[in-house]
Order: sequence, then structure tokens, then C-alpha cells
Amino acid sequence: MEQTWISLITDLGFPVAVTFYLLHRIETKLNTLIESIVALPEKMR
Repeated sequence: MEQTWISLITDLGFPVAVTFYLLHRIETKLNTLIESIVALPEKMR
């Protein structure tokens, strides 16, 4: 039973870490995009 848990954590740990890293990067870029869209009407005046 212990081997199953260890292999499960080993197999899923890396993909989960990569997913969280990519989601964090996308979130910061989306925040920048949202700020740009909000400021756009003011810049067009």
C-alpha cells in the first residue's frame, strides 16, 4: 500500500507543480491585460 501512495505522489507531484506555476504566470499576464483594457478608453480621449 505504501508503494502505491509513493508512486502516486511522485507521478502527480511534478505535473501539479508545473500547473500551479503556469497558472500563476497566466494570472499576472491577465491582470496586466485587464489593467490595459480598463485604461484604454481614457487613452483614446
